[in-house]
Amino acid sequence: MPQPSIPFMLIRGGSSKGVFLDASDIPTDISERDRLLLAIMEGVGQGDKRQVDGLGGGDSLTSKVAIVGPSSRTDADLDYLFVQIVIGKGMATTAQECGNILAGVLPYAMEKGWVQAGERTTTATVHMVNTGSLCEVTVQSPNGIITYAGDAKVDGVPGTGAAIVCNHLDVAGSNCGALLPTGNLTDVFDGIRVSCIDNGMPCVILRAEDFGIRAYESKEELDANDKLKARLESIRLQAGKVMNLGDVTHKTVPKMCLLAPPINGGFIHTRTFIPHTCHSSIGVLGAVSVAAACLIPGTVADGLQNLDNSFDALQIEHPSGEMTVSMTLEHGVDGIKILQSGVIRTARPIASGTVFLPENY
Repeated sequence: MPQPSIPFMLIRGGSSKGVFLDASDIPTDISERDRLLLAIMEGVGQGDKRQVDGLGGGDSLTSKVAIVGPSSRTDADLDYLFVQIVIGKGMATTAQECGNILAGVLPYAMEKGWVQAGERTTTATVHMVNTGSLCEVTVQSPNGIITYAGDAKVDGVPGTGAAIVCNHLDVAGSNCGALLPTGNLTDVFDGIRVSCIDNGMPCVILRAEDFGIRAYESKEELDANDKLKARLESIRLQAGKVMNLGDVTHKTVPKMCLLAPPINGGFIHTRTFIPHTCHSSIGVLGAVSVAAACLIPGTVADGLQNLDNSFDALQIEHPSGEMTVSMTLEHGVDGIKILQSGVIRTARPIASGTVFLPENY
């Protein structure tokens, strides 16, 4: 009997890397789907942190899967389901989105022939299945050919590439049901004042100074701070329940983001735990949510932001540099409404072929 196999494409999207799969090749039954994805990413011995028998990269930023196909919705061109393979747990979760991997969705669809290239640029609307939200994605396609080479620089990503513009259209409250899921500008857990927000990624925003740190420490130094991580996890578990996320013990959301005043001319300075290790940069939708929290008066961010930053270029500082976010807001009697959140990413296909699955997986 031939060894079971499935076609794949490996794409670097933003500061993440993921395995892209055709939705028509994936079982619709969730348990069967997850079993297949674990076999692809981890191979034999599920839960192996090294992922040496599969396509996973042994890191949360490289243990990602995108399942893509033509959209079932009339207002979208493509459906994109993001699956995070949880390192060392033998578990797949769809509890969050990934804005970095999103950058590879339109390029993947064009490489598959599902979307025809425009003469200069190509735009498609992506339905992010995890939350039901939409994102308008534009890639560079001079002379009707998609290009990956360019001079756009994304901090935390090696080299440069062609700019991919991702305009998130309706992500406020997409995971928790409301931009401020607790209904409050601030809440208190374990004596620490926090702000809970969901502008595409559920986040708990905290002031670094309340934990006796600066948020200018390196990722490695913060990862070694077990006392800090224990305090953050205690707050995360409590916040998850009131953010309409239920018991988040085994979930990757909410993310925990520590804030401090910017030091490089940006809008805000951050260190994000995703949720148990410090991010080497910051996730796309995490940055979008942090930017939103910093624009709402009365959150814990008040007094830390550099309010000289333009709404068209809010620079979120992180360990590898900064991520620029653009925001379109509407001020009404009920407060701020976020109409659009945009970021620039890059992407590059790395490999395509067939992944062979373990027998009897």
